[in-house]
Formats: sequence, C-alpha cells, structure tokens
Amino acid sequence: MKKIMLTAVAVMAFAFSNAQETRFGVKAGANLSNFSGDVEDAKSLIGFQVGGFAEFKLSDKFAIQPELLFSTQGAKSEESEFGYSSEYKTHLSYINVPVMAKYYIVEKFSVEAGPQIGFLVSAKEKWETSGPGVSESGDEDAKDFYESINFGVNFGAGYDFTENLSVGLRYNLGLSNIAKTEDGADFKINNNVFSLSVGYKF
Repeated sequence: MKKIMLTAVAVMAFAFSNAQETRFGVKAGANLSNFSGDVEDAKSLIGFQVGGFAEFKLSDKFAIQPELLFSTQGAKSEESEFGYSSEYKTHLSYINVPVMAKYYIVEKFSVEAGPQIGFLVSAKEKWETSGPGVSESGDEDAKDFYESINFGVNFGAGYDFTENLSVGLRYNLGLSNIAKTEDGADFKINNNVFSLSVGYKF
C-alpha cells in the first residue's frame, strides 16, 4: 500500500509540472457506506463528504485530480427478539486523500480510478433499544477499536454540466483491515462507500 501511495505522490508531482491547465474546486455530497468482511447482517449507513480538489489537465482527454475530503462512513445492524428491537450504528469520520486519474470519453463525460488513503478522525458506537416498557440509547468512543489509517481504491464517473458545475458518482473499495485486532486474531472489516457529489470549479 505504501508503494501505491508513493507512486500516487510521484504522479501528482508529474501532473503539477506537466499540466496544461490547473483548476481548483470544492465538492460535497452524500455517502452510502457499509462494512464487508467478517461482519454479519451489516446494513448501509447514510453520511456525507465535503472538501476540495485540484484538477491538473495533462491533455484534452486526460487529467489527474488529487482531493482532500472529510467523510462520514460506517454501518449499522438491527436485532429483534421477544418484542424488543435494537439498532447499533458505527460512525467513522475520515480525512480522505484520493488521487484520481480521469479520462474524458467525450468532452463533458469522464471516467476515473485511483488510490485513496484515509486518516481516522473519530469513531463512535451508538445504540438504541426499545420494547415493552423500555426505551434506552447510548454511545461510546470506539476509536481504540479501529485502525488509524485506511487504504482503498476508487472507481467512478463524472459529468460537467458547465465549465464550473459538475456531478460525480464514485465507489470506494476498502483494501485494508480497519479492525484493530490482537496479534494472531483473524478478524477483518473493510470499508465500502458509494458517494454522489456535486463539484464547483473556480
């Protein structure tokens, strides 16, 4: 993974020095996240992302786009037994740094792919239980149970409505185990996130 990120840094340096056009922008949107791996009955959780980007246009068809994003992710699960129902939510907040290679198939439509590194900012476990005569809820800090760095790869597509306004759809496939386990423990959790965002280039 480290080699991938070092390669990404080298690509950004190359893009900066060889860009025909450089544009900066901001973006925001919604996330639909979930966990995969050694988890059962995990369900999607709605979150959001917001941040900025720079687009280095190397040619009419090809561009490199590094980004800096604050992203809320996680998953939830539900249990129901003997008339009682419980919902558990894991809320993870990351500073994500994707580096996307964009190819413009036509003038306004592009496809993209690239690596991403994420830095965990916070982690909270929330729960709610309800049933006959019972209504309880609570939360606790869970940062000690998750790895501070997460690696993944992104795939997506984008469309430029105007010179300034664009929309993008992206899928992030988590490659690293985010569960902090004891030595020898074989338990894995991976992040998976669909995102729909709107961007504005200055």
